[in-house]
Amino acid sequence: NIFTQQPSYFNDLDETLPTVLQVFNNILQKCGLRCEGASAEPQKLEERVNVTPGNMPLQELKDIVLYLCDTCTTLWAFLDVFPLACQTFQKHEFCYRLASFYELAIPELESAIKKRHYEDNSVFADLWRRISHSRKKMIEAFHIVINQVCLQPILE
Repeated sequence: NIFTQQPSYFNDLDETLPTVLQVFNNILQKCGLRCEGASAEPQKLEERVNVTPGNMPLQELKDIVLYLCDTCTTLWAFLDVFPLACQTFQKHEFCYRLASFYELAIPELESAIKKRHYEDNSVFADLWRRISHSRKKMIEAFHIVINQVCLQPILE
Protein backbone atom coordinates (compact mmCIF):
# COMPACT_ATOMS: atom_id res chain seq x y z
CA ASN A 1 0.00 0.00 0.00
CA ILE A 2 1.26 3.42 -0.93
CA PHE A 3 0.70 4.91 2.54
CA THR A 4 3.14 2.46 4.12
CA GLN A 5 5.70 3.23 1.42
CA GLN A 6 5.26 6.99 1.83
CA PRO A 7 3.98 7.93 5.33
CA SER A 8 3.82 11.63 4.41
CA TYR A 9 0.73 10.74 2.35
CA PHE A 10 -1.15 10.73 5.65
CA ASN A 11 -0.41 14.45 5.86
CA ASP A 12 -1.71 14.87 2.32
CA LEU A 13 -4.89 12.99 3.26
CA ASP A 14 -5.28 15.17 6.34
CA GLU A 15 -4.97 18.34 4.25
CA THR A 16 -7.29 17.03 1.52
CA LEU A 17 -10.14 15.76 3.68
CA PRO A 18 -11.77 19.16 4.34
CA THR A 19 -12.10 19.61 0.58
CA VAL A 20 -13.54 16.12 0.18
CA LEU A 21 -16.04 16.70 2.98
CA GLN A 22 -17.02 20.03 1.42
CA VAL A 23 -18.75 17.95 -1.27
CA PHE A 24 -21.54 17.19 1.22
CA ASN A 25 -21.97 20.88 2.02
CA ASN A 26 -22.05 21.71 -1.69
CA ILE A 27 -24.84 19.20 -2.25
CA LEU A 28 -26.81 20.61 0.68
CA GLN A 29 -26.37 24.12 -0.68
CA LYS A 30 -27.56 23.09 -4.16
CA CYS A 31 -30.62 21.51 -2.52
CA GLY A 32 -31.40 24.63 -0.52
CA LEU A 33 -30.62 22.87 2.75
CA ARG A 34 -28.37 24.09 5.54
CA CYS A 35 -25.66 22.08 7.25
CA GLU A 36 -25.42 22.22 11.03
CA GLY A 37 -22.14 22.28 12.89
CA ALA A 38 -18.61 23.54 12.50
CA SER A 39 -18.66 23.59 8.73
CA ALA A 40 -21.78 25.75 8.48
CA GLU A 41 -21.08 29.21 7.14
CA PRO A 42 -23.24 32.33 7.27
CA GLN A 43 -25.40 32.74 4.19
CA LYS A 44 -25.48 36.06 2.39
CA LEU A 45 -28.97 37.45 1.94
CA GLU A 46 -28.64 37.67 -1.83
CA GLU A 47 -27.61 33.98 -1.91
CA ARG A 48 -30.93 32.89 -0.45
CA VAL A 49 -32.74 30.75 -2.97
CA ASN A 50 -35.94 28.75 -2.89
CA VAL A 51 -34.59 25.78 -4.80
CA THR A 52 -35.35 22.42 -3.25
CA PRO A 53 -34.87 18.91 -4.62
CA GLY A 54 -38.62 18.85 -5.24
CA ASN A 55 -38.74 21.91 -7.47
CA MET A 56 -35.34 21.91 -9.17
CA PRO A 57 -35.05 20.97 -12.85
CA LEU A 58 -34.83 17.23 -13.49
CA GLN A 59 -31.33 17.50 -14.98
CA GLU A 60 -30.08 19.26 -11.85
CA LEU A 61 -31.60 16.56 -9.63
CA LYS A 62 -29.97 13.88 -11.81
CA ASP A 63 -26.59 15.66 -11.55
CA ILE A 64 -26.83 15.88 -7.76
CA VAL A 65 -27.79 12.22 -7.40
CA LEU A 66 -24.96 11.12 -9.73
CA TYR A 67 -22.46 13.33 -7.88
CA LEU A 68 -23.61 11.93 -4.54
CA CYS A 69 -23.46 8.36 -5.81
CA ASP A 70 -19.93 8.80 -7.16
CA THR A 71 -18.75 10.49 -3.97
CA CYS A 72 -20.22 7.91 -1.61
CA THR A 73 -18.96 4.97 -3.65
CA THR A 74 -15.46 6.46 -3.84
CA LEU A 75 -15.29 7.23 -0.10
CA TRP A 76 -16.54 3.75 0.78
CA ALA A 77 -14.08 2.07 -1.62
CA PHE A 78 -11.17 4.06 -0.22
CA LEU A 79 -12.04 3.22 3.39
CA ASP A 80 -12.73 -0.39 2.49
CA VAL A 81 -9.28 -0.93 0.95
CA PHE A 82 -7.46 1.34 3.39
CA PRO A 83 -9.13 1.26 6.83
CA LEU A 84 -6.10 2.93 8.45
CA ALA A 85 -7.39 6.18 6.95
CA CYS A 86 -10.34 6.03 9.37
CA GLN A 87 -8.41 7.81 12.12
CA THR A 88 -7.74 10.72 9.80
CA PHE A 89 -11.36 10.78 8.63
CA GLN A 90 -12.63 10.83 12.20
CA LYS A 91 -10.20 13.60 13.12
CA HIS A 92 -12.26 15.72 10.70
CA GLU A 93 -15.55 14.67 12.36
CA PHE A 94 -16.46 12.46 9.43
CA CYS A 95 -19.13 10.44 11.27
CA TYR A 96 -20.86 13.53 12.63
CA ARG A 97 -20.76 15.31 9.29
CA LEU A 98 -21.91 12.25 7.34
CA ALA A 99 -24.78 11.60 9.77
CA SER A 100 -25.86 15.26 9.62
CA PHE A 101 -25.74 15.20 5.83
CA TYR A 102 -27.64 11.91 5.67
CA GLU A 103 -30.38 13.21 7.96
CA LEU A 104 -30.81 16.45 6.03
CA ALA A 105 -30.36 15.37 2.42
CA ILE A 106 -31.44 11.77 1.93
CA PRO A 107 -35.12 12.15 2.96
CA GLU A 108 -35.41 15.28 0.80
CA LEU A 109 -33.82 13.64 -2.23
CA GLU A 110 -35.83 10.43 -1.85
CA SER A 111 -39.06 12.38 -1.51
CA ALA A 112 -38.24 14.50 -4.56
CA ILE A 113 -37.46 11.40 -6.63
CA LYS A 114 -40.69 9.65 -5.58
CA LYS A 115 -43.02 12.64 -6.07
CA ARG A 116 -41.72 13.80 -9.44
CA HIS A 117 -43.62 12.87 -12.60
CA TYR A 118 -41.40 11.23 -15.23
CA GLU A 119 -42.01 10.92 -18.95
CA ASP A 120 -39.77 7.87 -18.91
CA ASN A 121 -40.05 5.49 -15.93
CA SER A 122 -36.50 4.28 -16.50
CA VAL A 123 -35.29 7.70 -15.30
CA PHE A 124 -37.14 7.16 -12.01
CA ALA A 125 -35.72 3.64 -11.70
CA ASP A 126 -32.18 4.86 -12.33
CA LEU A 127 -32.43 7.76 -9.85
CA TRP A 128 -33.97 5.50 -7.19
CA ARG A 129 -31.27 2.87 -7.70
CA ARG A 130 -28.52 5.48 -7.40
CA ILE A 131 -29.93 7.20 -4.30
CA SER A 132 -30.40 3.79 -2.68
CA HIS A 133 -26.83 2.84 -3.57
CA SER A 134 -25.59 6.16 -2.15
CA ARG A 135 -27.49 5.58 1.07
CA LYS A 136 -26.04 2.07 1.38
CA LYS A 137 -22.47 3.26 0.76
CA MET A 138 -22.82 6.09 3.31
CA ILE A 139 -23.94 3.59 5.93
CA GLU A 140 -21.14 1.18 5.02
CA ALA A 141 -18.50 3.95 5.16
CA PHE A 142 -19.88 5.06 8.54
CA HIS A 143 -19.71 1.44 9.75
CA ILE A 144 -16.08 1.07 8.63
CA VAL A 145 -15.05 4.22 10.52
CA ILE A 146 -16.95 3.23 13.69
CA ASN A 147 -15.51 -0.26 13.51
CA GLN A 148 -11.92 0.95 13.05
CA VAL A 149 -12.01 3.90 15.44
CA CYS A 150 -14.27 2.62 18.22
CA LEU A 151 -14.70 -1.15 18.14
CA GLN A 152 -11.32 -2.49 17.02
CA PRO A 153 -9.38 -0.71 19.78
CA ILE A 154 -11.70 -2.34 22.38
CA LEU A 155 -11.23 -5.77 20.82
CA GLU A 156 -7.46 -5.41 20.74
